[in-house]
Amino acid sequence: MDLITIIGLAAGTLTTIAFLPQMFQTWKTKSAKDVSFVMLITFMTGLFLWFIYGIILGALPIIIANGVTLFFNFIILLLKIKYR
Repeated sequence: MDLITIIGLAAGTLTTIAFLPQMFQTWKTKSAKDVSFVMLITFMTGLFLWFIYGIILGALPIIIANGVTLFFNFIILLLKIKYR
């Protein structure tokens, strides 16, 4: 594995785990009132496009980071809808 891939994986890991506290906090408090619905939809659209872009390029760090982050944000979106 080359240095560029390692840097990409490290960046993807950090940006992906950044969403875990929000997801767990929303789950724990059963409240998502402070999470913007518009921000979630906009961000998830961007993540999906990055995911597709990564697939087209065959760039594993982009695919993994954006796929996992998209999944985490989908959970937050579901919790936002559930705990309205």
